[in-house]
Amino acid sequence: MSLEKMINQESINLDINQIKDCLPHRYPMLMIDRIENLILGESATGIKSVTINELFFQGHFPTKPIMPGVLIVEAMGQTAGVVVAKTMQLEKNGGLVYFMSMDGVRFRKLVEPGDVLHLNVKKDRARNNVWRFKGEAYVRDALVTEATFTAMIVL
Repeated sequence: MSLEKMINQESINLDINQIKDCLPHRYPMLMIDRIENLILGESATGIKSVTINELFFQGHFPTKPIMPGVLIVEAMGQTAGVVVAKTMQLEKNGGLVYFMSMDGVRFRKLVEPGDVLHLNVKKDRARNNVWRFKGEAYVRDALVTEATFTAMIVL
């Protein structure tokens, strides 16, 4: 698809079954519930509804449950993985997206049961099979986490 077509296209929304077609992750490691505003080759917003039933809350922390920051970054990475998978049609050719690096990770606020995470990812650059993204996670209008991360596509 040409860059001009990607820029002029409408955004796509994906439900959990469509996400599962793009990613190999399954419970308890599938960290996103839906995708909104996916623009192929560019960006998307992942949505994660955080509930007390999450497996990690049994130990993090039983008396003050908070979502581990590394799992918030993982959710951003999965959102970016969907952008790459849909753009490159990896669900049809069996490719996978792997984390390569994470930089500039900042945890700003706690994420607790009942929160809804909005995971905004935007492609910074793509060269061959390596893509770099900038990500920000929000609860309501508050920035809770930010990171720059790189992923490699393996066919």
